[in-house]
Amino acid sequence: MFFKDYKQYETQLGGRPFAVEIGKMAQLAGGACMVRYGETNILCTATMSAKPRDGIDFFPLSVDFEEKLYSVGKIPGSFQRREGRPSEKAVLAGRVIDRPIRPLFPKDMRNDVGVVATVMSVDQDCPPDMVAMLGVSIALSISEIPWRGPIAGVTVGLVDGEYVINPTAEQRENSRMSVVVASTADLVAMIEAGANEVSNDEMFGAIMFGHKENQRLVEFIAGIAAECGKEKIDFPSNDPPEEMYEAIKAFAIEDVRAALDTDDKRVRDERLKPVYAKVHEEFDGKYPELLDKIEDCLYKTQKYAVRRWLLDEGKRVDGRGIDDIRPLNAEIDLLDRVHGSGMFTRGQTQVLTATTLGPMSMEQNLDGIDEEESKRYIHHYNFPSFSVSETRPSRGPGRREIGHGALAERALLPVIPEVEEFPYAIRLVSEVLSSNGSTSQGAICASTLSLMAAGVPIKAPVAGISCGLVTEGERFMTMVDIQGLEDFFGDMDFKVAGTHAGITAIQMDLKIDGLTPEIIREALEKTYKARLYILDDVMLPVIPEPRKELSKWAPKMLITTIPVDKISEVIGKQGKVIQKICAECNCKIDVEEDGKIFICSTDIEDAQRALFMVETIANDPEIGAIYKGVVTRLMDFGAFVEIAPGKEGLVHISRLDVKRTERVTDVAAVGDEVIVKVIEIDDQGRLNLSRRDALIEVEGLVPENTISDRPRPSGPPRGRDDRRGGGGDRRPGGPPRR
Repeated sequence: MFFKDYKQYETQLGGRPFAVEIGKMAQLAGGACMVRYGETNILCTATMSAKPRDGIDFFPLSVDFEEKLYSVGKIPGSFQRREGRPSEKAVLAGRVIDRPIRPLFPKDMRNDVGVVATVMSVDQDCPPDMVAMLGVSIALSISEIPWRGPIAGVTVGLVDGEYVINPTAEQRENSRMSVVVASTADLVAMIEAGANEVSNDEMFGAIMFGHKENQRLVEFIAGIAAECGKEKIDFPSNDPPEEMYEAIKAFAIEDVRAALDTDDKRVRDERLKPVYAKVHEEFDGKYPELLDKIEDCLYKTQKYAVRRWLLDEGKRVDGRGIDDIRPLNAEIDLLDRVHGSGMFTRGQTQVLTATTLGPMSMEQNLDGIDEEESKRYIHHYNFPSFSVSETRPSRGPGRREIGHGALAERALLPVIPEVEEFPYAIRLVSEVLSSNGSTSQGAICASTLSLMAAGVPIKAPVAGISCGLVTEGERFMTMVDIQGLEDFFGDMDFKVAGTHAGITAIQMDLKIDGLTPEIIREALEKTYKARLYILDDVMLPVIPEPRKELSKWAPKMLITTIPVDKISEVIGKQGKVIQKICAECNCKIDVEEDGKIFICSTDIEDAQRALFMVETIANDPEIGAIYKGVVTRLMDFGAFVEIAPGKEGLVHISRLDVKRTERVTDVAAVGDEVIVKVIEIDDQGRLNLSRRDALIEVEGLVPENTISDRPRPSGPPRGRDDRRGGGGDRRPGGPPRR
């Protein structure tokens, strides 16, 4: 065989075959495999640089999830007709893979590691993100890269009360949750969840259900690595010498403790500056070749102090109890002309969210590899440098900002009203004004306030809170509402959002290998209690329910559905009819293929007039119906009145007024607005209208006793031949010519 090292492995996953091919493709990568799940095919590679990167104090890992639109038979919509920067969904998929694999690399390694998952074919029943996670785990496991894997990951759904591994497209439509669970052989390494208000028990059961399946998959991957994996290489450690760290810790520990012991991040930062200067003055001369390691030692000293306080004394940096939440504040209506605004403050974390409502044509179009083509609810999150007392230029949202925005979007999605109830596109923008821990959960709280202030009829208010963790051997401690320092020096950021009824979103970030079931259960219970406190004691007293009326600055939206075969009449030739309605009513109209019509205007009366016109065109007028129309033409025998664009009828001179009319021009002029009643629809669909009957019925006018219709000849009345086409006034069976 040409590929002498070619090997193939197969197992079952969620009732579908999962196959791995090694040794055929990308043989120059450190580790490579083609994974096939159903008809989803992904090439996964992992490569490490030969030398460490100089001058950095972090492990340089990059994880790229590359969507190729040929995988779903699409040509990219860009001008170049090729894939450009990663979509938001690709960024999110990369983050989901990054989070469980990163803690398993040596923390003191500085060699660049690049992981790439290239999506080459997509079966919508087998979503590629979880396939890519498994493929990346295999590629790392068989490579020479130092890594304490493998890991495995699955998605768990809840369909008809039963947990389902990697639900199909049909099952996902009916699932109450979508929980991504990644695991090592023993521990839960990552959780990413969206859910429709599920209970703690249902969520915990899903996590454990996925963890059990992951353990089987980890064993499968370990078997592959044992058979064809490369030997792991050594690397130069970047940790400072132990004796150097111990000397600096002994010298600075008391000063560090004194500096950290405050609830004000600004004060803490100012207190640490002289400590750093004092340490450099003492040790620069002793370690002239390791100057860059002195600050590493100071960082480790701060971490040591914080963790010892927590584990040994149950003491938090800012003096709170372990389960106490920082001071909270909620406000609404801070911005004058936006459609809704809300601000949520937790200690020194502060987020302001603005709500914008727009017509359905403003929903976001998606050009990706899944079945979702658009979305009407969009959540963006911005994290400017001033929020952490730094200065750096704004370069657009990074991966973290995209991830936090998606988490807030996922948390609120279950409570967003259906389009039939609230026919708007909705955009939320969360601006982080200051950050000292868990801004993503602050964004969720601020967004709930903003939505309710905007009058969006959300199904229930949502709040979010985080839970931290410190571990030491078998010992562990969880604490609610971690601030920045506890996040930096702790082992976990377990973020949970939800309503009174249940969980809507979870995101768990870890710096250790994984969590036990006991830690997960405790984190769920603590965040539930904290979430209810935030809702009941802080948010709902400010605004207990969504406002009944929209802001005067918000567009007013009406929705109707017309027969599909009437769409062309509403639009008109070259769009002339719908353009005329929009111009006359100062509105915007969106027409969908299924016959849904969305009418948007800043004035509700304009929107109602447009709705009336659309429905008049789409629904044939009925005898006896009364309309307001505009006189378009005058003839000797009567006036033509347009009751809607393209819908015109004749008011005979005898029916122009409650009194006798000698000349049409005595009563009507082109452009006049008049009310008319439909009195006849002939066999060609032409309308005969009466202003006289409408005036009697609507305004209660009494006709004069002398009124009598003009005598009519036995044949068609004068001018009738013109209506039938001789004079070009009306096409047979259609609207009049203009």
